[in-house]
Amino acid sequence: MDIYKTNDIAELIRGNSYVGRGIVLGKSGNGKKAVAAYFIMGRSANSRNRVFALKDGALFTEPFDASAVEDPSLIIYAALRKVENKLIVTNGDQTDTIARALREGKTFSAALRTRAFEPDAPNLTPRISGMITFGDGDMRYDMSILKSADPEGTACNRYTFEYAATAGVGHFLHTYVCDGAPIPSFQGEPERVAVPDDIDAFTSDLWDALDADNKISLYVRYTDLADGSFEDRLINKNK
Repeated sequence: MDIYKTNDIAELIRGNSYVGRGIVLGKSGNGKKAVAAYFIMGRSANSRNRVFALKDGALFTEPFDASAVEDPSLIIYAALRKVENKLIVTNGDQTDTIARALREGKTFSAALRTRAFEPDAPNLTPRISGMITFGDGDMRYDMSILKSADPEGTACNRYTFEYAATAGVGHFLHTYVCDGAPIPSFQGEPERVAVPDDIDAFTSDLWDALDADNKISLYVRYTDLADGSFEDRLINKNK
């Protein structure tokens, strides 16, 4: 087995009806851009009733139809925030937990030790998180998944991964292996994927590969490592 194989993310996703929510962090092929992507999928009407919205450089999930919201607790949150030289992206309100901890001088992993998987039995959805740290014209990144230790949700296992950024390489972490009842949680280390220079190519490949019925929204950001400027793309199925 080639442990350094770089996968095509579209090939990893295509044909899989439900990978849930997903985070990709990495560096562009030319080594000049930090790359972050986040997408959401949904099976229930409550989950599908969402859009991404940008406010002051932060990314939020919001109701598409506020009158149809059944339970906002696990579906409405800040998905991406910048705190000093760090860009945080997660699949839940742990974004704010991490941001608050960083402002208090604590670490990414210390912040997540205070959190656990989502209380949505029987699925017990993992909380997935990522953070890019910028500095000296370069970057590194961390990723985390918090998973139930057993089918009953009696304890939480916490896994943290620390990556040196390599040109053209990213890592992909998603909540589920595939659809199911209950839905099986992601297994193993974040998947190693290719990251191109072209933000539009990456965005379209990722969006097109997601299941047409279950995909909801996608956000992609490419940040220039030299000056901190960024360009982004946002796609909402609900318009």
